Amino acid sequence: MIVRQLFDQTSSTYTYLVADRPTGAAVLIDSVFEQHARDAALIRELGLRLLYTLDTHCHADHVTGGWRMKVALGSRIGLAPAYQARNIDLPLQHGDVIHVGAGSLEVRATPGHTDGCVSLVNSDHQLVFTGDALLVRGAGRTDFQHGDPHQLFRSIRDQLFTLPDDCVVYPGHDYQGRTSSTIGEERRHNPRIGGAAREEDFVGYMANLALPHPKQMAIAVPANLRGGRPEDGDVPATPDWGPVVMTYAGLPEIGVDWVAGHRAEVHVLDVRSAAEFDGDLGHLAGAQLLPLAELRARVSEVPTDKPVVVVCQTGRRSALGTQILIGATLGRVANLAGGMVAWRDAGLAS
Repeated sequence: MIVRQLFDQTSSTYTYLVADRPTGAAVLIDSVFEQHARDAALIRELGLRLLYTLDTHCHADHVTGGWRMKVALGSRIGLAPAYQARNIDLPLQHGDVIHVGAGSLEVRATPGHTDGCVSLVNSDHQLVFTGDALLVRGAGRTDFQHGDPHQLFRSIRDQLFTLPDDCVVYPGHDYQGRTSSTIGEERRHNPRIGGAAREEDFVGYMANLALPHPKQMAIAVPANLRGGRPEDGDVPATPDWGPVVMTYAGLPEIGVDWVAGHRAEVHVLDVRSAAEFDGDLGHLAGAQLLPLAELRARVSEVPTDKPVVVVCQTGRRSALGTQILIGATLGRVANLAGGMVAWRDAGLAS
């Protein structure tokens, strides 16, 4: 299996991409609305097919990316039916098995943080995605959304601590930079529920946390009860001047074929040296030459009346040039994917 742990700094949320390498089937667990471009780029670059976006619970600190992924990639949205949320394609019930190519994820009901929390366990019980039920050396708060510390104690003890000691715990959040743990570690060392802790110990601990409510709660919960669908039904705008694709590295790119057919609609900025500009690969007619080493000091010389396509030999130096222009608040900018080598290999006229 492919497992990728992704992080949203604003909400300290971990998102997980889980995929079967031979078939390319994939699921995304606890996605974040604002991280759609990043997650979609990773799925595309790894050559995967996203089957489902699964939420371990109705989040209070961020909006799920489920709806955006459904619109963009045709994936189905999964959430426990306890929330009675709209736009849900796959009600996650205790005992359900979600097939991901040759692998699978078992749904285990682990309520207590909220009344609909689930954890997802892979078929050989070596990985568990615990959402906010069990955290690294912690457990999800129980003071809103029908949370119940008694119920959470039983969920962790009966559904999670019964997994093998070496089962890796992947939590929904961490605020200290910890990325994972194991069931054995948490059973022994978790200060809230580990060791010889009894139910009354856990309940007393959770009842006295005195945490402020999440800042985005008033926005996140209603949105998540719509499966992440914006209230007006519109997804955020994407670049309208061409088929710009955001890479997993966070770089806007555009293909050589489109640029070849729309040369008059864009300004081409070549960031190679003068020798390369006139060298074997040649250059695009009408391109502005502005070597990368001089770009920061001369960025004001780049016209802004058209979208700017940045080019170099292979698309590497122009990637940095693109980032420099974006940092200088040029909004319509994209890197030419593959650069002049890709242009030549495509047999396009310069």
